[in-house]
Amino acid sequence: MPFLHIRDVQIHYRVFGESGPWLALITGGRRGFNEFIAFAEKIAAKGFRVLLHDRRNTGASDVLIAGDDGEEEIWADDLAVLLEQLQATPAFIGGTSSGARLSMLFNQRHPAAVQGLLLMRITGGDFAAGRLPEMYYQQFIRAAQEGGMQAVCATEQYRERIQANPNNLTRLMAMDPAEYIRVMSHWLSIFLKGPRKPVLGMEDDVMRAIRVPTIVVPGNDKTHASVNGHAAHALIPNSILYELPIQDQDVPLLPFSDWAPHEATLADVFANFMNQVSQDART
Repeated sequence: MPFLHIRDVQIHYRVFGESGPWLALITGGRRGFNEFIAFAEKIAAKGFRVLLHDRRNTGASDVLIAGDDGEEEIWADDLAVLLEQLQATPAFIGGTSSGARLSMLFNQRHPAAVQGLLLMRITGGDFAAGRLPEMYYQQFIRAAQEGGMQAVCATEQYRERIQANPNNLTRLMAMDPAEYIRVMSHWLSIFLKGPRKPVLGMEDDVMRAIRVPTIVVPGNDKTHASVNGHAAHALIPNSILYELPIQDQDVPLLPFSDWAPHEATLADVFANFMNQVSQDART
């Protein structure tokens, strides 16, 4: 597995495709990049280089619970260094759910590195705002309070990270539970400060300030309701809205794998979008 040393951690990544414009695709939640491999292969086959990476604290990358910035800000800055080391800028940046939010944050923090944005399954609204703090932070803070780092390592998400990278067990068990709780509580407080809708954690003015070409594909569950995608499209100047032939479903969360029947269509849509942006940049 290829790794690069990025700002004190080993980041696991893969590149699909041998030539063409670069696209960094970012998965949602706290998941590794494996769910995007088939999708990345489809896009790469159309003449692109697609970068997938496990953000720190996800997948096979190192776990490091530390930092004064919010977790998503840390991820954005990690990606900037990773792209620089791969000589892959400017790149298209895109993702689903928290990956879409991270794409917009990346554009805000590193605008010179962005050629365009591809945003899928925008997260927003009261339902998502009430659900995600527990998923991302509160359950793990509670585990550390009740059983220390051993209890944290026993949670399903951390078991997956340890299985993918056994060195993470040593890192985590060497950590003072009080420091783990402090950092996770700090990240939670930052996560809770942002707006709830239309895009969770993203101020409307930040979206209005986006100047790079952008395409938005709304989601279809309660965490990624299509109304949030429509609202983001309305806020982002000159953005393109592409709607799949799907209906909103009254379920908390649909996995990205449910979109597998639409991956070929999305690959065509994204390839056409990126080719047009690249052509416009040359003229």
